[in-house]
Formats: sequence, structure tokens, C-alpha cells
Amino acid sequence: YLLELLLVRQDVRPGLPMVRRMKEAIQKEEKQKEANEKNRQKSIKEEEKERRDLVLKSALGNENKGFALLQKMGYKSGQALGKSGKHVTVCMYVLVFSCRSGLGHEELKKRKAEEKLENYRKKVHMRKQANEQAADQFRLRFKNKQEERKMEGDLRKSQRACQQLDMQKDIDVPKEPWYWLEPEEEDQKDQNDNEDEPTSSDISVSEKLHVLTAYLREHHFYCIWCGTTYEDSEDLSSNCPGDSAADHD
Repeated sequence: YLLELLLVRQDVRPGLPMVRRMKEAIQKEEKQKEANEKNRQKSIKEEEKERRDLVLKSALGNENKGFALLQKMGYKSGQALGKSGKHVTVCMYVLVFSCRSGLGHEELKKRKAEEKLENYRKKVHMRKQANEQAADQFRLRFKNKQEERKMEGDLRKSQRACQQLDMQKDIDVPKEPWYWLEPEEEDQKDQNDNEDEPTSSDISVSEKLHVLTAYLREHHFYCIWCGTTYEDSEDLSSNCPGDSAADHD
């Protein structure tokens, strides 16, 4: 609109007043709007609304079957219904549903929304359970790892004590190779020669600890958890709480 006014203002024809040029521009804009409105294709909803308004404004005719039946029973156009004839003669309001869905659609929509919410809650619950199980497994693995490290420490302590006590009794070779701490440098030849023999790696740390502590108690009357060497088996059994770390706790 402003562009058209500027174009009109550039018109310098002599004798053409400014007011007339502005009126022509306004009329031209209105005609353009009308042309655009006529050329615009109406939507389905707009067409339905126009047809509905047209039908609601028009009165029922003889072609309507219901109105024809009323006329056969004595009804006249404009007359009120009922014996007394005191009721309204026109409809007070018309309730129009723009939705094309059938009966029960709202209930179906509500039920689907509830099912969707229930499925979402189930997924959240399953995800929560999976996270809790993963956390429990992690705690269990961590606990087992800590217990394994503790047993490895107790085994090294037992090996060190066994080596010292055996050497005090002039024992140069341990009963089992893993009864003593292994040297830092091992001969590769010995490992190649003993490939077919069972190695100490076949025995778990807990089994090694159980066997070695039993050996220390029977042969040296020594308890690694007490850190004490007793005089004999009777002194050991009477003064030592037990043969495991749990008994000493």
C-alpha cells in the first residue's frame, strides 16, 4: 500500500489533485483485495460452514419427510408443538460438531491415551529395575574384588611366614612351590620343562590360603591372623579363636 502511494505521488500530471490520487490508490487496493478473495480457493471447512449456515437459515419444505409427516398430522408452519400450543416455535440454538469422528471416538481416544501412559510407566519401571540390577551387580563385583585382594594379601603374608618358619627348621625346599613367595626372576627353562605338570595357577587363591594356613597351624603352630607362634597344638587350640579371618573378627 505504501509503495502504491509512493508511485501515485510520483505522478506529476498537471491538474490532478493529491486527494483524488489517494482515492484512486485506495480504490485500486480494495479492488485488488476483492479479486484476490474471489480467486482464492475456499477450504473444505469454509464450504461446509457456508452450506450449513444456508440450510439453517432456510425453513423446512414439503420435500422434508419429517415435515411432511407433521403436516399430515395437522401441523401448520409456524405453529408450536404440543396440545396446548404454548411451546416455542423455533429452535433456540443449534449445536454443531465440526469433528467428523463417530460415536465413542472420545472414549477411544481417552483409552488410547491411558494405554500410552501405562506403557510409558512400564518402560520407566523396567528401566529403573535394569539400573538397580546393574548397580547391584557392580556392588557385588566390587565386593568380590575387595575380598579377592584381601585374600591375596593374606596369602602373601602366609607365604612369607611359611618361608621364615621353614628356614628356621632348616627346610631348604618348600613342601609345595607356592608355599613360599616366588622369586622376582624365574628361569624360563624350568617353566618349559614342567609344561605337562599341574601348576599352582590351577588352584584358586582361597584354596591356597586354606591349605597354607592349615599347614602353618599343624607344622609350626602358627596363626597368621593372631601373628603368634604357639608352643604346641593344645596351646594353639585353646588360645587361638579359629582357623579363619572370620573367626578372628
